[in-house]
Amino acid sequence: MSLRERIQNKLNEAFSPVRLNVIDESHMHAGHHPDITGTGETHMRVQIVSESFSGKSRVDRHRALNEVLKPELDAGLHALALEIAAPGEKTRF
Repeated sequence: MSLRERIQNKLNEAFSPVRLNVIDESHMHAGHHPDITGTGETHMRVQIVSESFSGKSRVDRHRALNEVLKPELDAGLHALALEIAAPGEKTRF
């Protein structure tokens, strides 16, 4: 199972999102660091809409996602871009 699929599974289980996109952006970051070639799953973008985020601050939303994805971050996920919303909130995705 790919890292992208593991992230999707964990977020679906934790937040029951009404919309979820997990995008591998690793190829866009090749050469930014000597160990980053753009061929691995090192940079991910998460776009998520879930009722779980209603009434929560931006910081609390980010903390919740980071907590769920901590094992992936500890295992080498280098960057995680987060776009988080509750249903009815304006999004760019």
